[in-house]
Amino acid sequence: MLIVTAIITSLLTIIFIKLSFAVIGLRRKNQVGLGSGGHDDLERAIRAQGNFVEYVPLGIILIACLELNGAPGWLVFIPGITLIIGRLIHAVGINEPPPHFSKRVIGMKFTFYTLIALVMLNLGWSLYQLMG
Repeated sequence: MLIVTAIITSLLTIIFIKLSFAVIGLRRKNQVGLGSGGHDDLERAIRAQGNFVEYVPLGIILIACLELNGAPGWLVFIPGITLIIGRLIHAVGINEPPPHFSKRVIGMKFTFYTLIALVMLNLGWSLYQLMG
């Protein structure tokens, strides 16, 4: 069962829905059907949503692999939480007018470090399982 993955993925999906509704709301407000129409607030919202979609799927896949391969729940849960934290910090940083660069950097660091940790955990756990 993928209980931890289900929880982490559900929380990430809530964030994605919120980012998507922000884009939809700004498209309606600015009467823009495609692209940003030159509106900075809409451009930021589009990039926050797009950046989320670019990084989260790999994180979810790696979390699911770790859990499916029998890693302890805490070993799956911790990187899941750090991925959520990273994505939240990044979204806040990119949506603040003007974009808060330091929050974006912190959010990306959380995201990249989490993805790197998940790669290492998956490789390490898989090798451990193969050897044992």
